[in-house]
Amino acid sequence: MNKITNTSYIKSAAVLFFLLSAFTNYAQDSSANRYGLLVIASDSAYHATVKKDSNKKMVDLKKSLPGLVFELRYAGKNNFTGFLLYPVLNTTYLRKPVAMALSIVQKDLKKQGLGLKIFDAYRPYAVTEKMWELVKNEWYAANPKTGSGHNRGISVDLTIINLQTKQPLKMGTDFDNFTDTAHHNFTALSKEILQNRLLLRTHMEKNGFKALETEWWHYSFITEDVYELLDIIFDDLAKRKTK
Repeated sequence: MNKITNTSYIKSAAVLFFLLSAFTNYAQDSSANRYGLLVIASDSAYHATVKKDSNKKMVDLKKSLPGLVFELRYAGKNNFTGFLLYPVLNTTYLRKPVAMALSIVQKDLKKQGLGLKIFDAYRPYAVTEKMWELVKNEWYAANPKTGSGHNRGISVDLTIINLQTKQPLKMGTDFDNFTDTAHHNFTALSKEILQNRLLLRTHMEKNGFKALETEWWHYSFITEDVYELLDIIFDDLAKRKTK
């Protein structure tokens, strides 16, 4: 496994890549792309899938799950690239069944005086392509040949916070840490940190999510339904009734 430890190298690569490709150019045709994948990029194509199956609706988490705290890292520069990958956002989206499952996690944690902070959820496919150009390591980034759960609206990056202080519980690393310390099987950590990670994992898995073993913050909803890859820009999702 090639570990990513040189942050300055990643950011230098990011500079070069973003000079060649502006982050606002998300749109693709909803036809097979160069990898043979169907990526829905138009609002009309997305609407057609939702009309056939209401579970494919993308839900606005801020409207549907009041009390969630958002720290959407890719809508700012505090991420591994050092660049804005999204426009400035105050909410994000997940498919309807995924949002419903996450609401149960939130309610269960609230009984303990705890809540959830969201780092990322839906991610346009074009952003996954950009991330892959910087990382190219399937331990830490989705290969655009397959796309990701984020592109399908079924994956979420999150942590637990104390509702009184709004401070996150200690998890041992920050979000998007590309070292072994972020792995679930890394146990050279304090008892408190290990318990906090287990608390998050227990609540998420109890409600239908599966952990990514290399990232303590990443969970994907387990479902037999087929959710298409999306490259819908956030502005288009915001225009629709996504509650």
